[in-house]
Amino acid sequence: MSRIGIVVGSTRPGRRGRMVVEWVASVAAQEHPAHEFEIVDLADFSLPLLDEPDPALFGRYGKEHTVRWAEAVARCDGFVFVTPEYNHSISGALKNALDFLYAEWNNKAAGIVSYGLHGGTRAAEHLRLILAELRVATVRTQVVLSLFDDFTRQVPTEPGAFTPGAHQAKTLAELLDDVIVWSQALRPVRERVQA
Repeated sequence: MSRIGIVVGSTRPGRRGRMVVEWVASVAAQEHPAHEFEIVDLADFSLPLLDEPDPALFGRYGKEHTVRWAEAVARCDGFVFVTPEYNHSISGALKNALDFLYAEWNNKAAGIVSYGLHGGTRAAEHLRLILAELRVATVRTQVVLSLFDDFTRQVPTEPGAFTPGAHQAKTLAELLDDVIVWSQALRPVRERVQA
């Protein structure tokens, strides 16, 4: 059994990410009932702008919020990152959260579900580069959600309702398959490094 963290990659009030994460969790529970999926919401950790005096590479965390964040990330075998696209990249909150830790990310797998005006594809590409530096293996399959096609909005500034196209669940199921298989394949590497 694998434990996969589904990361809400935004903390902004009125964000759409929480709706998307709940959909991911629902599909995951249906497709992979033998595995554990945990919603990891950045807003629950209240991480300030990186405030640890030592680089994350050393693993010396002096702040309570960092320890809580490290424990949440460490207990996962892999991740599904749900990220919006802000100014052609990921949110500052997600980048900050990634930068807080190092070893806790290493040798794990991740899939990306992105959303935005153009499906969040540029944010996903930036996220792949960051994750590679953290030794996270990203799977090829990606869910790309358009604000025009996969959300119903009456007012542009409101989050609206999440109404993903039928094809999106199939793509998400493939992404989840890959993340689970890769997470399991990387387990011996994680165990060898921790020994």
